[in-house]
Amino acid sequence: MDWRERYAEQLTSPEEAVAVVRPGDRVVIGMHYQTPLTLCRALAARAGALRDVEIENSISTFISWWADGTPNNFDVRTFFLQASDRPAMRKGLLDYVIAPPTRADESYWLDRHPDVFLVSISPPDDEGWCSFGMSVWGAPEVAREATHLIGEVNERLIRTGGDNRIHISRFECLVEAPREWKFLRRPPRTHEENEIAEVICSLVATEVVRDGDTLQMGTGTVSAALAPFLSHRHDLGVHSELVFGGIPELVEQGVVTGSRKTLHPGRVVGSSFGPLTQHEFSMVDGDPRYELYCMSHTNDIQVIAAHDNMCAVNNALLVDVTGQVNGETLGTEIYSGTGGAFAFSIGALHSKGGRSVMVLPSTSVVDGERRSRIVPMFPQGSAVTVPRGYADVFVTEYGIARIKGATLRKRIDELCAITHPDVRAGLRAESRRLYGV
Repeated sequence: MDWRERYAEQLTSPEEAVAVVRPGDRVVIGMHYQTPLTLCRALAARAGALRDVEIENSISTFISWWADGTPNNFDVRTFFLQASDRPAMRKGLLDYVIAPPTRADESYWLDRHPDVFLVSISPPDDEGWCSFGMSVWGAPEVAREATHLIGEVNERLIRTGGDNRIHISRFECLVEAPREWKFLRRPPRTHEENEIAEVICSLVATEVVRDGDTLQMGTGTVSAALAPFLSHRHDLGVHSELVFGGIPELVEQGVVTGSRKTLHPGRVVGSSFGPLTQHEFSMVDGDPRYELYCMSHTNDIQVIAAHDNMCAVNNALLVDVTGQVNGETLGTEIYSGTGGAFAFSIGALHSKGGRSVMVLPSTSVVDGERRSRIVPMFPQGSAVTVPRGYADVFVTEYGIARIKGATLRKRIDELCAITHPDVRAGLRAESRRLYGV
């Protein structure tokens, strides 16, 4: 049967498509740009008819699993919280997965067999091949293992190279996405956040990044803002979990060439794009210089370390004066997730010529009070995202601290020197008292 005939036969209503979900099933939802909103709404409407359904809903744009805001028959999990997820987490509606490090020969997604995979795909090309659009994450792996594969065809999804394709014949049934689908937008930054990000990114771009580096940029108000500050650099490469806005412009300007990359030379490699403008997506669409792969490849510590001159730039919520990094919790409260910070920080330090860079504003306002984000010790219950043995370079708007291999006293002095001037002396005195140095 010609794929076009099969495509016509596969089209069905969202309600009929999700009827395949049974009590006790594990359902994986496409992440980020892959989230099939029409299918998710149809499945959420079945909550009263199902029991013990586990829903993997990580980095999803659909959060309405609980019609009345109370627990139901869905066990919804995520390994990374977004702002839209936090209210559900506080109410106990959402569970958090502490995701293990990924490896190219082993996927976190396969810790339990996925029964149903709901995912957005592009329309097929002339040979019946679809793409997962702006994100791959773990989609190819889940698609290979899922018992039931259901696609939501979205005409606005782009095509890239890498592992970003699947044949239409693989799908059990299909629905078509509504035309009102919108691109994800970057959350707006405050004036203060923009000013601080400009200072920090300028420091990183001029004092830390070198020509020929391969870069990773993590999610966060500072790290994700780095690209526009790199226009004076030469022959940069990109190997990252997320490819953020500004990178396509650097590719067009000849700043990002990938010519010195150890792996995937000449290619911008990621697992997903971050929020890009429509113009940037039009630049990327169909360009063979962009390749998307599963997280099990992009975030594999051995793959990261195989890149010479790997420079990983990640955001920190809190840093203690010994060099521990917390990028995921506020005390015991889950705020985000480990993300790629752990793997890229460690991989970069195992790279020949590599550097691990943590960026953060020196202070933030909590409950109306301005507090230092470099502290003597973390609040009780805080996560350690990156251990102090892998501490390297830290940057705030007040400067750069380089502490790899430094003594405890030296670490305290270096990190206190880049805190807000109003807390600097007190933080140094308290830290030396606590640690006896």
